[in-house]
Amino acid sequence: MRASAAAPDRECDRAAQVSRVPIGGDRHVAYAEYGDPDGTPLLLFHGTPGSRLVGALFDDPANRKSVRVIALDRPGYGRSSVWPDRRLDDTAAFALPVLDDAGVDTATVAGFSGGGPHALALARTRPERVDRVAVVSGAVPPSLQEEPPAVQRFLGVLGNHAGWLLAGAFAVTGRLARVLPPSFVVSQYTTAEGPALSEAEEELVHEEFVAAIERTRSGAVTEAGLLADPWEFDVAAVESPVSLFHGELDTNVPLAAARRLADTIPGAELRVDDTDHLTTLLRARERVLTACTQ
Repeated sequence: MRASAAAPDRECDRAAQVSRVPIGGDRHVAYAEYGDPDGTPLLLFHGTPGSRLVGALFDDPANRKSVRVIALDRPGYGRSSVWPDRRLDDTAAFALPVLDDAGVDTATVAGFSGGGPHALALARTRPERVDRVAVVSGAVPPSLQEEPPAVQRFLGVLGNHAGWLLAGAFAVTGRLARVLPPSFVVSQYTTAEGPALSEAEEELVHEEFVAAIERTRSGAVTEAGLLADPWEFDVAAVESPVSLFHGELDTNVPLAAARRLADTIPGAELRVDDTDHLTTLLRARERVLTACTQ
């Protein structure tokens, strides 16, 4: 599954090296690696908004379990080029060049929150490159949501009809995140009833969010709209093995919607924890990594 590869334009980013890969025209996509460089590959899609730095949350357990985590910035996030009119069906166009550059033929694909639909889209459109799928606190198709949370509906409307306004709101949020304590960011994805994060985890979540939107807000605006629209692929046609991890306390994506998604995907397994949107990711890390090596 792994071969040596050399990608151009690399630079140091926290403890990881950042690589940029051409994806057509003048666009490129950035990615970083964590865990065991000789381990079983896991392609990781961040949330909305998010960045490749989500991979840092997996670094220590991935080393222990001999998993090589490849975390990319989707277009319009972090250090990747903007692609404002992309759709979910375009996921392979920016994800497969990353796998090719990393020398990976097939991989387990995991997606957190807004990354979940991208993981499923890749499995549906290029199943020969996907061993299995893990969706953590994943967004679901609008058709499976009886009543989306008001914030999600509002973001979807802005993303589709007033992107400039949503971009401005993300810009303000980004400036506040740079000067306020990490709890400002963490509180957007957690509840008071959920498990507490460690200080190191809070700092990583904060860094990941800031990195996501400090250069451009295009990715967040684009995905606010595309995730609210009907998805271009049929989740019921996903043939790769799928595991869904969701929290009872998730207010970003209610558990009932995740249950409907699990019922729609043939053979999908749903694992439920007493966690909220973000802490489900932290709780599920070990199980997602274990699935890579099975």
